[in-house]
Amino acid sequence: MRRQGVRRASGEVEPGPALLARGRVLAVAAVLTAMLLAFHRAVPNSVGRMGSLLEAFLPWLGLVVVLLLVLALLRRSVVALVAVLLPVAVWTYLFGGLFLPAGQEGADDLTVVQHNVSDENADPARTARALADGGPDLIALEELVPPALGVYEENLADGYPYHAVRGTVGLWSKYPLTEARLLDIKPDGIEGPWSRGLRAVVDTPQGEVAAYVAHLPSIRVGAGGLASARRDESAELLGRALAGERIETVVLLGDLNGTVDDRGLAPLTSRMNVAERGFAFSFPAALPLARIDQVMARSATVAEVRTLSATGSDHLPIAARITRR
Repeated sequence: MRRQGVRRASGEVEPGPALLARGRVLAVAAVLTAMLLAFHRAVPNSVGRMGSLLEAFLPWLGLVVVLLLVLALLRRSVVALVAVLLPVAVWTYLFGGLFLPAGQEGADDLTVVQHNVSDENADPARTARALADGGPDLIALEELVPPALGVYEENLADGYPYHAVRGTVGLWSKYPLTEARLLDIKPDGIEGPWSRGLRAVVDTPQGEVAAYVAHLPSIRVGAGGLASARRDESAELLGRALAGERIETVVLLGDLNGTVDDRGLAPLTSRMNVAERGFAFSFPAALPLARIDQVMARSATVAEVRTLSATGSDHLPIAARITRR
């Protein structure tokens, strides 16, 4: 029989090589998971945009951490348990703050709703009423198509007397809108009409706010990895527009087809503040795995973000509270 340790004179068993080796595979897996979390930007995008693919689902590595913890406990390995503490600490540092309660709502806060309503939405009237139910100050919509546009305009008219639509994106507001214009974020290679960007100035009681509504190109996951080149190019164009914005306070709302951890949205996240509280996974509506619908702000804080009840869209609506500094 193999010896598991050396018995000391006191009667205790001194750990031998076999006991020390127990859990080494789990320990290595834990360290690798921690490295992926901490250094996800180091994963190259040159092949299949694997870095962006990892970052799209980065919070879900927490499930891997939980699995490793359970296996370490079942294995009764001190080495593995100590190693698992590393990815636990990194995940908590990256995402733990999203679970904390948001601060008290202020009188000057701006409430907004962002929703890709889907061009196949069978009941736009119900969707419009659901979005307006909480009385947000701004409602941003994407995938507005001509047959449904009039329905949204009719059902939002009472609470939102001001609105602007450019192409397939629109903004409804309780406050006056001025300087509404099309925002050119069309990447190369797309032929035909493609208008998915809007910029307008909202005249709020606390001052002017530049509101941007955008719908970036879709991404696809296939055998070759993540196809996001057009999304990334459109994000770069949008980032340049934001950089040149003359109004200090800016709010960006849209279906950006990417998470805030995805490096493809770096032209935006490097310039804008993202949500401080809440995960608000918005897509797909039937089983939300990621928040690709975003609310960002400049010279303001996105204090919290949350999902609303499902509508006739394949996205969930998200609501956010913006606190101005």
